[in-house]
Amino acid sequence: MKKQLKVLFIGTYVPKECGIATFTFDLLNSVAGVHDDIHCEIIALSDPTETYNYPEEVVFQIQRNKLEDYYRAADFINQSDADIVCLQHEFGLFWGNAGDYIFALLSGINRPVITTMHTVIREPEPEYRISTEKLIRYSEKLVVMSQTAVEMLKDVYKVPEEKIETIFHGLPDYPFDSCNKYKQKLELKGSPLLLTFGLLSQNKGIESMLEALPELVSQYPDLVYLILGATHPVVKKQYGETYRQYLMKRVSELGLEKNVLFHDKFVEKEELCNYILASDIYVSPYLSREQIVSGALTYAIGMGKAIVSTPYWYAQEMLSENRGLLVDFGDTEGFKNSLLYLIKNPEECDKMRRKAYDFGRKMTWKNIGKEYNTIFTKALKQYRPYPGIQNRFDFLPDQLPEVKLDHLKLLTDDVGIIQHTNLGVPARHYGYSTDDVGRGLVALTQLIDSQEKAEELWKLITTCMSFLEHAQTGTGHFHNFMNYKREFLDKEGSEDTLGRAVYGLGHVISCPYLSKNMRTLAHTLISKAGKQMEKLSYPRAKAYTMCGLYEMLRAGVDADSFESIFNSRRDAVRTVDSLIDRDTFESIFFSHADSLVDLYEANRKESWDWFEPTVTYSNAKLSESLILAYKYTKDRTYRRTGLATLDFLTEIQWKGDFFDIVGNKGWYSLDGDKPIFDQQPIEAGYLTQAYVSAYEAVRDRKYLELARYSFEYFLGRNRLQTPMYDSSTGAVCDGINCDGINCNQGAESVICFLLGLNSLNKHAEEAYSAIFQPVVRGEDLPDKKMLAANRAD
Repeated sequence: MKKQLKVLFIGTYVPKECGIATFTFDLLNSVAGVHDDIHCEIIALSDPTETYNYPEEVVFQIQRNKLEDYYRAADFINQSDADIVCLQHEFGLFWGNAGDYIFALLSGINRPVITTMHTVIREPEPEYRISTEKLIRYSEKLVVMSQTAVEMLKDVYKVPEEKIETIFHGLPDYPFDSCNKYKQKLELKGSPLLLTFGLLSQNKGIESMLEALPELVSQYPDLVYLILGATHPVVKKQYGETYRQYLMKRVSELGLEKNVLFHDKFVEKEELCNYILASDIYVSPYLSREQIVSGALTYAIGMGKAIVSTPYWYAQEMLSENRGLLVDFGDTEGFKNSLLYLIKNPEECDKMRRKAYDFGRKMTWKNIGKEYNTIFTKALKQYRPYPGIQNRFDFLPDQLPEVKLDHLKLLTDDVGIIQHTNLGVPARHYGYSTDDVGRGLVALTQLIDSQEKAEELWKLITTCMSFLEHAQTGTGHFHNFMNYKREFLDKEGSEDTLGRAVYGLGHVISCPYLSKNMRTLAHTLISKAGKQMEKLSYPRAKAYTMCGLYEMLRAGVDADSFESIFNSRRDAVRTVDSLIDRDTFESIFFSHADSLVDLYEANRKESWDWFEPTVTYSNAKLSESLILAYKYTKDRTYRRTGLATLDFLTEIQWKGDFFDIVGNKGWYSLDGDKPIFDQQPIEAGYLTQAYVSAYEAVRDRKYLELARYSFEYFLGRNRLQTPMYDSSTGAVCDGINCDGINCNQGAESVICFLLGLNSLNKHAEEAYSAIFQPVVRGEDLPDKKMLAANRAD
């Protein structure tokens, strides 16, 4: 059985009132009507203020000013069963510089693209040349509607001839007929009836025609000139009805009120055709030579109208061989003489009409649909994916980068870690945060594998410990934000701040190469925070706390381990009394683990294996904390929940060859769409840590490969295919926005990069081994029906 061909069109679409919307509608229906085994759908472009009741063939919408929608459309295409994409291109359809938003879509799809170029510029400004050259590169075939456009593509843009196809603008198939019955149908008068139609704008040049009319009317007082069409919406939005009002004023000044009619409306195709058929002469007085196609002129030709036009490119070609008369731009006398010739010589006029009509038969939509279908078939046979799409991450290194602390050291002064930068330069007015210091301690202690390394990092770790000791309040909580004057700006930080502090302190305690004094201080600070840890209610605060306590508990550290250090000190009794025993730490750890499981059970739904109704920030830390709980207790409930939620994060973010992190512009809700931007590198770092922990817990190498890929997000395995890591300084950009990489390089970004790198470094040889075969692809994601069974093993 022959496979059905599925074509996905991109363009404006009815009921939007614009020429390309009508063209796209007609083209889609003509292609779909060629054979029963062709199925057509549409991705429609809309303006922000527009709401349309689109027909069922519209399967996706792009708000043309939203770059994120173009990325979403690319994802939709890649996930669809479309065989080929047919793009209607006009620079003004798409937002951005010379319409360059469309390349967010084209650069990310893996289907052949057939582009219909509605505009080709002979002498483009630099931005239009760049945009056109990119369009050529991403298109398998370029369809233009005139030989003039073909020559321009070859001469100006050096497009190979075999990439260009000429297919005329389509038109409906009407019989060659007289005007009278259509005049009666529309109750139109005019002998003769002249017509100009289309969306009204100053480029139409209608004033040239108005100036020619007085002498014509003096000889033919029943002559009517009908100007049909609403003002172009873009023109109306910017200038209102200024041009129409100018024309109406000129009509009054010339005394032509009885001879000039304005029909200010956008007419549907059938009604438009009736107006054309009712007219005796079609007038096309455009002012710009650079008109490469005109749907209005095409319709007039195909319906056998006598035509008078200015010599824009399309008209020159279409009206050659006596299919119409050409008048120079703005030549009022020329319009008058040409129209008089046609009116006074009806036999010559009829011959011209017949030539135009006969020429138009090859342009009927039925024939146009067949020609497009032939090109689609040819393009599919010839298609080879564009290398930038097929191998878009071939620039990635074949091993992990070396640890480089230059940027972290740059951010760290004698107080703490400065939070943010301005293009890589520490921005002091932002001050410091406990959040960064706590996580910074984790990253630094993970690097210590010898006494020498501990000595090398001693100053940085001491600075961080000093900051946390100073930040702890009398209640055991922690301030978070400190300004550059060394003044804390809050009474106490959030619960997450407490959790991040405990996270760092737990790693200090478990590091055997640090001095016992340093580890004892960390233990003291955690003990002082004990009552606050017991009262935590926010899930991420609990997760951070669990990660810190896990480090303590797995290392077998408790209060007794530190008692000897106090034996010779006068404050020994007071200090030892403040320490918490191991049972209390374990009780807090288990309580938080159980509450996260309960939260998961309360919020999980079909296709939603998550702790909350919304996926927000620091997400993988929740999953990792339960995986660590499993590693500590071997309780399969923790394992099952930790892996289920981690697999869910994979499912919603892994695109088959890169991670598309949940953006923070609205987050991702159960009943909403996943935002693409702004993406934060913290998520990639935490994912890497969680995958490594999952691999260590269950030894499924899928998690190790995912860890590698999530870490490579920093190196360019991301939606923008752009590295965020600067290997010369060790700095990391702050995120991915809709307009590119955020070039600020703050503390959170570099610390989370180090967290991911440190975790993956433990298995670097296996992760980048030549015998390590890829096992993760989009189709290899866990079957949700099998999750429970798989994790119970």
